[in-house]
Amino acid sequence: MPRLFAAALATLVACTLGACSPIYIARAGYEEAKILTRRTPIEKVIADPRTDEATRTKLQLVLQARTFANEGLGLAAAKNYTTYSRLDSDTLALVLSAAPSDRLAPYTWWFPIVGRVPYKGFFSLKSAEKAAAKLREQGYDTYVRPTSAFSTLGWFADPVLSTMLKYDDVGLFSTIVHELTHSTLFIPSQVTFNESFANFVGDRGAVDYFCNLEGDDGDRCRVARAQWRDDLLFSRYLGRLIPDLEGVYSRTDLTREEKLALRQEVYARNQREFLAEYGDELSPGYRRLIESPLNNARLVGTRLYYHRLDLFEAVLQRHGEDMSAAIAAIIEATRDSDDPYAVLEKLASTSN
Repeated sequence: MPRLFAAALATLVACTLGACSPIYIARAGYEEAKILTRRTPIEKVIADPRTDEATRTKLQLVLQARTFANEGLGLAAAKNYTTYSRLDSDTLALVLSAAPSDRLAPYTWWFPIVGRVPYKGFFSLKSAEKAAAKLREQGYDTYVRPTSAFSTLGWFADPVLSTMLKYDDVGLFSTIVHELTHSTLFIPSQVTFNESFANFVGDRGAVDYFCNLEGDDGDRCRVARAQWRDDLLFSRYLGRLIPDLEGVYSRTDLTREEKLALRQEVYARNQREFLAEYGDELSPGYRRLIESPLNNARLVGTRLYYHRLDLFEAVLQRHGEDMSAAIAAIIEATRDSDDPYAVLEKLASTSN
């Protein structure tokens, strides 16, 4: 999930006119301040007789996820997700991604502390669409999507937001573990690795938790396994599609207009071939994701969470499916790396 709030809050003083908009930073600080001032201890919310049963059950699951992340996976939980904040909206923020129409390269924004990031958060649809329109005028593809969660990377004790409780049990559990992964490891300017690693820890960790809790026949175990299977399949789909597109964009014998026309053929062919091969294995949600209209911004924004997930799974298999050992090995090896995926390749291919 986007870390823009972490950057904004950590740099209210450090940010200069040349680095980022002080208006944007002030607005981010204001929105975060509202969240922080509304924090109520989860235990207090659970014990309150006015709390509805659905909210109580979800918050109990949050505490279970926290404990599992800390004690079972070795993540730094600190005081994160021990409090609850109710928001006025069912959407926390809108996130804008952009990329040149003829190149798979993310448009990036720079923030102190976290470095360059390929997305920016907005607090209203109007603001996000206005920024997207300006980028489209400059020849960029754009993609605006909602987000319901975030991490301040340890700068503050992150609360559970009411927007997060709309997830099903597996989705909520995975999200909490995902965000705690960011609090444990976040490599500046390596957003793709950070997000894909957190996706692995959150979704694969949910498999361990629910399948150990309920057994292989448990409903939530089956959902968690299906989610991770879909993650791996979708990562494989992107691993096919993106090199094909890069082959088109790298051609010097084509005009920009010819590249844009040809990319539509590449989109359609990859969608058709992948669904013919794996469509029956995908959940309806992932099938719709593959069938949805594509542009470079959507691809670049989506790839952040699914890049080479097979490598993370390979490291896990090298450690006998011991999630705690695999996570510790990845963190230790990549923490100070300028190329964490190169390190991950070595981990995946090295025998114990």
